[in-house]
Amino acid sequence: MKNILIILLILVSGKLSAQINLPAFFSDNMILQRNAEVNFWGWGNRGSEVTITPSWSNQPIKIKASGHARFETKLKTPEAGGPYEITIVSGAYKKILKNILIGEVWLCSGQSNMQWNANNQLKEMLEELPEANHANIRLLNISNVASLTPQDDIFDSWVACTSETVRNFSAIGYFIAKQLQADLKVPIGVINSSWGGTAAEFWTPANIILEDAELLQNAKKQRPAPSKPHEPGSLWNSMIRPFAGYTIAGVFWYQGESNIVSYNGYNKLFGTMIKSWRDAWGYEFPFYYVQIAPYDYKSKPEEQRGALLREQQIKTLNVPKTGMVVVTDLVPDVANIHPTQKKEVARRLSELALIETYGKKSDDYKSPVYKSHLVQGDKIIIEFDYLKGSLKVNGAHIIDLLIANESQKFIPADYKISGNKLLVYNKAVKNPVAVRFGFSDVSMSNLFNSKGLPVSPFRTDNW
Repeated sequence: MKNILIILLILVSGKLSAQINLPAFFSDNMILQRNAEVNFWGWGNRGSEVTITPSWSNQPIKIKASGHARFETKLKTPEAGGPYEITIVSGAYKKILKNILIGEVWLCSGQSNMQWNANNQLKEMLEELPEANHANIRLLNISNVASLTPQDDIFDSWVACTSETVRNFSAIGYFIAKQLQADLKVPIGVINSSWGGTAAEFWTPANIILEDAELLQNAKKQRPAPSKPHEPGSLWNSMIRPFAGYTIAGVFWYQGESNIVSYNGYNKLFGTMIKSWRDAWGYEFPFYYVQIAPYDYKSKPEEQRGALLREQQIKTLNVPKTGMVVVTDLVPDVANIHPTQKKEVARRLSELALIETYGKKSDDYKSPVYKSHLVQGDKIIIEFDYLKGSLKVNGAHIIDLLIANESQKFIPADYKISGNKLLVYNKAVKNPVAVRFGFSDVSMSNLFNSKGLPVSPFRTDNW
């Protein structure tokens, strides 16, 4: 009996000493980025040897866990395909990850307009559910958990896209995956890490906010609420940092409504957040985002905070490898902060990725953005970035187009369209100084490019 106990103790201790653990997102059903050297890591007994063998190459990779009990390596992935397996062995411990696909991986993040799903009674998603079974689309839905300290793992694993698993998944994320899969003909993985009502400070590492006086002052304007955290870095710690380094193609972002309380600092904050994410991953991935939609924020007439935040979002286009979609035409009700046309938002984001990341050819695929203006007599000539074709008006007259002289009093303007330029005037204004277009919280403007994308609201002044 004594000898048997000794043998059992040796066997048990051997298994314990060899046991390893993987982050929850290295799981069955996951997608890894194609044609890449993807990061792969976990934890094991310090100093123990770990052998990782992906079935697409059958070439074992041998590494040792560090003194901190962590091991990490890179797996060279092939062209899109699968299903594959990854076998991890350490001593007597063996784990096999199954049903792995190789394709394109995107991260979707932000607040409620990114998070909303079929459970929010979105008609587009409810109609989609019966047909939402896609073996080549995989979903990773990150739980809404905040933390004041940096975390190394999450509670969630990859699942195949089915009518059931997609029900509480981002509608925009799903429609993006569906379009990318149809166009690229490769498996698509989408990570949804979003939380309604949250500010960009929560998604930025806390030390960056705390060490910058301007960012910190603005962060203090975020107030506690029972439905969300309010501390800088609290969502970065638990909903981004744990999988930072999981190789992705890029990010789609829809957020900003919760930052109108500090609109004047959003460009700096947003650019800082993007840089912090890219630094954590170690490369400059594409970052495509949505300009916030028209909504009645009950701003004072002289302070249209929604319009001012949109202006800040335009400035972020100076950050390399970013792109912005405009949705001023997709809002049936400015009393609802959650526009319901998520499929078209996803289409516009997908088009940005297909053209700028994957090389699809197209002109005028971006909403025109104010570039410059020239005062010429009694007219102001407006030029736009991202506009090769002509402008067009959906209706009898451009809505919310205003002109002013030195009095700074804006009145409705007349206009002429000359190819890709807009000539703005009013016979009552002999010496015009400034033009505003759609520059209010609630403006749903009707000026488009030839592809039907709305011109982004703008002002030529800084009053």
